[in-house]
Amino acid sequence: MDFKARGYAKLTVLCHIGSYLWAAGEVSRGPSNDSPQFLPAVVSASEVLSLDRVLGDGAYDSERHHWFCRKVLGIRSTVIPVNLRGQRTWPKAKYRRQLKRRFLNRVYRRRVHVESSFSQDKRQLGSALRARTELGRLHEARLRVMTHNLMILRRPRVFYRAASGIKQITTPLPPSGAIAAPLQ
Repeated sequence: MDFKARGYAKLTVLCHIGSYLWAAGEVSRGPSNDSPQFLPAVVSASEVLSLDRVLGDGAYDSERHHWFCRKVLGIRSTVIPVNLRGQRTWPKAKYRRQLKRRFLNRVYRRRVHVESSFSQDKRQLGSALRARTELGRLHEARLRVMTHNLMILRRPRVFYRAASGIKQITTPLPPSGAIAAPLQ
């Protein structure tokens, strides 16, 4: 299928908020639901980072995501706003109910850092992919994740906010926060 006729390439990344490095990236076709790319991105990132907390927007809210992050990957907490989807005022599932009861607003506000990392990336590399085929766009989007990280590691001042977090990455990795979000 051709992205031109049926949509666009969509990159979902998991961003380390201390350094703005992208720990994982999943490419899909848009417009579509962001939810299916969440778990593969978190699993990929958990292979290279010790994740303590994962932040995400409401598109990633599902009991399955909360359960998998906590029970399978050993992530201490997920901070994803409960998306009630117009059904009820109080969720029935355990982790979603717990999150609704005590949502950490001050922690969730740190999610803006992922938007800053997208902005930095688009300023430096542009917002459009240049490949013409679907396979080419898939490879280009993956290369974009690596290029983004190399630019931060090589010249952190290009991404001025990233300069302060590089020290955390070059020392042994402490448990860190990460954010999953789509780049469109």
